[in-house]
Amino acid sequence: MINIRSRQEIEQIRKAGVIVAEVHDLMKQMVRPGITTIELDEAAEAHIRSRGGVPAFKGYSGFPASICSSINHQVVHGIPGQVQLVEGDMISIDTGVQLNGYFADAAKTYPVGTISTQTQRLIDITRNSFYEGIRYAREGYRLSDISHAIQSYVEAAGFSVVRNYVGHGIGTALHEEPQIPNFGLAGKGPRLKSGMVLAIEPMINQGTYQVNVMPDGWTVITADGECSSHHEHTIAITDGEPELLTVLNAG
Repeated sequence: MINIRSRQEIEQIRKAGVIVAEVHDLMKQMVRPGITTIELDEAAEAHIRSRGGVPAFKGYSGFPASICSSINHQVVHGIPGQVQLVEGDMISIDTGVQLNGYFADAAKTYPVGTISTQTQRLIDITRNSFYEGIRYAREGYRLSDISHAIQSYVEAAGFSVVRNYVGHGIGTALHEEPQIPNFGLAGKGPRLKSGMVLAIEPMINQGTYQVNVMPDGWTVITADGECSSHHEHTIAITDGEPELLTVLNAG
């Protein structure tokens, strides 16, 4: 069942989403050569708790941290640790917040210092594919219209869409129905309705879409060692344009 949220519930999700956006603003300021991913994680957790929130990822199915920090060929679910970022790296940071029983979730990919033109293009295409997808995040379209738009844009740019991991509904749990692939035929799946709250999250690879899971049981890497980028926001379906709930100064 896909939950339909009231305006009051969406406002609660937005409050959690603003904290998520603040964390990303902090991460953008902190990401630089020499910093460790555990330092990023500790700062993220401290900010979330200072705002009255709870890190949604920490302890979720046993995940040990408040952010997922995925560097270069790591796709998602990278575990923060003592690894230092290096000039030319890229890092995808995914985080979620629970506030008063409501959840929000967002991911962005950041350059570490000066990066190659090719790496920047991957980051840009991934971010742009999110916005291509949510052009169809409107009442009356079908769920896979979002999926198809993302895949079409990405593949036309020469990149590939991860198949094994997908977006999801979100609200009073971190992961709710429906699952939202970033690939597939248009015109499939449930029809979108005002009040649905969705986490749309393209995960885009430079090379093959195939991935493997590292022995830690969490970190997902590209099968060919090429880089991967991630971009995600929590959005609400309305009777008009979709609302982004994980941005600053949302209104």
